[in-house]
This record gives sequence, C-alpha cells and structure tokens, in this order.
Amino acid sequence: MARLNGRRRPGPTERATSCGGVILRRSAEDTEIVLGRRRRDDDRVTWSLPKGTPDGSETPEQTALREVAEETGLEVRILAPVGPIRYFFTQRGRRIHKTVHYYLMEATGGDMASHDHEFDDVAWVRLDDARVMMTFPTEREIVERALPLLDAAVR
Repeated sequence: MARLNGRRRPGPTERATSCGGVILRRSAEDTEIVLGRRRRDDDRVTWSLPKGTPDGSETPEQTALREVAEETGLEVRILAPVGPIRYFFTQRGRRIHKTVHYYLMEATGGDMASHDHEFDDVAWVRLDDARVMMTFPTEREIVERALPLLDAAVR
C-alpha cells in the first residue's frame, strides 16, 4: 500500500446508506424528541436518532418507517423529508462513506417498551436536553433542520 507523508493511504472508500427518523412532538410547554441510548464496546454510551439499512428493494421511506418502528417500538408516520447527513468512518480497516436520509416523523401509537435490541433504552427527551445529550454533531444538525418543518406540518 502506498504511503502519503509517512502514513498509509487508505484503500478504496465503500459507500453505505441508511434511513431514519426525527420523531418530534410539541406541547404547550416544550418540544420533545425520541432518542435511543446504546452502550458501545468501549464502555461509552451514545444517544442518537433511530436509523437503519434498507432491506432488499425498500424505498428510503419504507426503510425509515420500518427501522424507526423496530428500534423505538413506536408506530410513526412521515411528515416531511428532512434531508441527508454524510460522514466517514472506519470499520474493520475499511473506510466507509455513509449517507443517512432522515424524515420528520410523528408518533401515532406503539409502545417504547417494545423497542428492539438496537438500543438499550428509548425515551422522549426535552429538546434542550437532547441538544446536550446527542452524541453526534451531524444528528444535532439534522434535528435543527427538522424543526422548521415541524412548524409547517402542524399549521
């Protein structure tokens, strides 16, 4: 493998796609969002939005609805597309360029106690608290992009 400035040049970049949801609700007092908590192998805890990988020929919308329902236990519906986030990470020595398509969603039923194994816990969190708790800056950005869409959707 070639070296660049004394470092190994990474191999080819692989692409990955996921789809997920920003589940928001407003009350007279506050705005809340659904976040999931996951314990990592290195004893870290992350708080993040639900998302996952398409199954077969699913559309991005179908993937987002299925993954959010599985990971949160909630029944949801899409209010509007929010847009994608993109980031790079390394997994098992491979460089991955990931795109996650997010949708603004509202809960229509379900039970968070029925969430799958992807998250250790799922909770409604006050938005101001969520801004501090959320682990990934790109997810904080997508939440901020979703807020004006919520205002438009509830009019």
